Amino acid sequence: MTSFAPDSIVLNRKLPLWYQVSQSLRASILGRSPHDPLRLPTEEQLAGHYGVSVLTMRQALKELENEGLITRHRRRGTFIEPDALRGAPVRLLGSVDAIVAQQSGMTTELLGHGPAPVPSELAAYFPDLTETAAYHRLRADEKTGEPTNHARNHVRPELAERIDPQDLVRWPMTKVLRDVVGADISRITDTVEARLADPETARLLRVPLLSPILHYTGVTYDSAGKVLDVAVIHYRGDRFSFTVTLDAH
Repeated sequence: MTSFAPDSIVLNRKLPLWYQVSQSLRASILGRSPHDPLRLPTEEQLAGHYGVSVLTMRQALKELENEGLITRHRRRGTFIEPDALRGAPVRLLGSVDAIVAQQSGMTTELLGHGPAPVPSELAAYFPDLTETAAYHRLRADEKTGEPTNHARNHVRPELAERIDPQDLVRWPMTKVLRDVVGADISRITDTVEARLADPETARLLRVPLLSPILHYTGVTYDSAGKVLDVAVIHYRGDRFSFTVTLDAH
């Protein structure tokens, strides 16, 4: 039986290895094609793939098992759970793969893309630009088709030239920028606040006007401190939660 092939990552020695591996594997699982195999490689094969010990790999798999993304069967192996709940909270310890995992796992419709003036509220992030490439997407639950969030990304034009819009139907912007475009992503800052749904958001998410929503702003920087992308996402307040864990080490 052919095994599912996860993406590769470069590990950051300042963060727990099991956590980075679990989030990378989580992002690969949630972003998989429907035709990809459900069986995972063995613990030993995965450990070799990620360059970690079997013990570390086992801890990473346990995290995904607790979340319900995989099931493990003695002698048969480890399998992706195709009907796993996709809206579980994600623990963020500073890994880009955690951001990718948080953004993955929904069906995505590209509502529009093209050049657009920099919104006034985002002007401070792009002081050298008057225009960015804007991408507007609507994500929905795979099973029910119920809208869960809509996102607008504002990307530097020189990066947008290398983006295939259809890649954004399958993958989150962060993954496309890092793994397809090859952007130098150094850090991402997240801000989440409670707001009330405006008319457009209420219509897209199919919720009553002025319903509670989560307003998320994610700013992606390169190693020189330049902003590459700003994501503004509105999540249904009844479908999402965010958990942030601070590493004391």
